[in-house]
Amino acid sequence: MAGTYDIEEQRVIDRIRCIAFREARDAGATFIDRNWIADKVHRSIRFITDWWQKSYDQCFADYSNAGRKLKLSQASQDIIREASGRQGKSCSVVAKKIAEKQKEYVTRRTINNYRHREGLKPFHVIPKPLKSETHISDRLWLCDWLKDWTEEDFLHLAPSDEFYAWVVRRPNYQNDRVWAKSVDDIEEDERYREMVKNQPCIGIFVIFTAKRLHWVIKDKGESWTGQYFRDIILTEHVLPFLKNEENVIDPDEVIFIHDKAPCIRAYPTQHLLQDNDIKFWGNDIWPGNSPDLNVAEHIGTIIKDEAEKKMLSETRDSRYLEETLKMHLSDVLTNMETDSDLFETLLCSYPSRLRAVKNANGRHTDY
Repeated sequence: MAGTYDIEEQRVIDRIRCIAFREARDAGATFIDRNWIADKVHRSIRFITDWWQKSYDQCFADYSNAGRKLKLSQASQDIIREASGRQGKSCSVVAKKIAEKQKEYVTRRTINNYRHREGLKPFHVIPKPLKSETHISDRLWLCDWLKDWTEEDFLHLAPSDEFYAWVVRRPNYQNDRVWAKSVDDIEEDERYREMVKNQPCIGIFVIFTAKRLHWVIKDKGESWTGQYFRDIILTEHVLPFLKNEENVIDPDEVIFIHDKAPCIRAYPTQHLLQDNDIKFWGNDIWPGNSPDLNVAEHIGTIIKDEAEKKMLSETRDSRYLEETLKMHLSDVLTNMETDSDLFETLLCSYPSRLRAVKNANGRHTDY
């Protein structure tokens, strides 16, 4: 839609949309109001108020010579377009640059509306975890400790992870955003996700073996840390899962692994596992800040990606976002429960993961 910002044709379209949305509200879509419409068409409340009660015939009158003029000059529009695909170019930063270079004083809202009309969307950076010298030395120690393990040995592992799934990846700070028409237009060697406002999230715990995946959707209002994790997640789900011969190759050989999240690092949690004769890699074995070594992170990525695709492929009613997300997550998890080929592939990837850590001298890997 390059070059179509606030031209008469676009105003006609937006007038028609105002009236159509108002008619939908009158027909029973009670969640629609002027604020909702303003957000959808990227216009002011005043614009919506002026038009939503009018007839369609009135939309086609030429108002191009009336009212306020276009706020952005061509030079200012060029500055906004040049900022596309680059990090650190929030609406506030671009407005400041326009003021300095063009002596035009525009609001963040004006720039935000212009970006939407140009077909630009906000993406945010998925950051890489920082690794201290302690993390690096612990990671290298684990590589040496497991150097004699074979792929068959790794098949006895039961990796786990807990995470939150959002409608779309959680938004980051303003200056971590990048405005572009698609991810392909972002040139930097980073990963990005499209953003969605005011989105709910759902907590999920997963654990899998070479045979099966088990999952739990966290109760709303509960926390991963403390008694809930031990009484519900571990006692009611993890312990029975690991002791069932249908889920593991050998109940006496299975090893429960988890990252150093507070819920598993807590001493009461470690003691609970010991008291129930569960083999696990405790605080003295697992290196901190190592998502590339926890293959359950890959399971979490698949789950979030698949649920996100389903959410983006349908029209979403803001009133039922959480219920819809939960339904899609349940479908994805259920379909994945017995994908033993995927589970074996991930567990057998440990030797190559450890080699990658060794080759990177304990730092970031591509996993």
